[in-house]
Amino acid sequence: MEVVVRQAVGELRMPEPVIRTNPDEDAAQLVRVPTWMWIDKGVWKPVSKTVAVPGVSVTATATPVEAVWVMGDGSSVVCTGPGTPYSVEFAADEPSPDCGHTYEKSSAGQPGEAYTVIATITWDVVWHGGGQQGVIPGLETQAELPLRVAEAQALVTGGA
Repeated sequence: MEVVVRQAVGELRMPEPVIRTNPDEDAAQLVRVPTWMWIDKGVWKPVSKTVAVPGVSVTATATPVEAVWVMGDGSSVVCTGPGTPYSVEFAADEPSPDCGHTYEKSSAGQPGEAYTVIATITWDVVWHGGGQQGVIPGLETQAELPLRVAEAQALVTGGA
């Protein structure tokens, strides 16, 4: 049975995170302005695989549990879900309700002038077959994305 379980788990194809941010990764994030982060919902869903051998079949289902974001500035953020996609319904300076980060310094001087953000999804696998069941926690997939962070400065002049 153990061999069939290992085969079912080994054949699971859990997708890498598809990282989304607001501001979009093509635009610079701004120092002291909240960055919204989320994993594309097409990735954040259970994945199953069934393996059958004569006399027994095993189904393994991997379910995403959390996303850990390493922000590139020395900090990390743990999100217990995929995060909330940004929408124009939210104020521009409003922080994400469940998965966000605010940079305190620009990425100037970093390799390529950007922070490397790494998102890691942790998956728990539940398997059942042949009258047995079990859990294999902590499988991971990850992706990375360069994010430029700029500092905006204002100058007040004139007027009495």
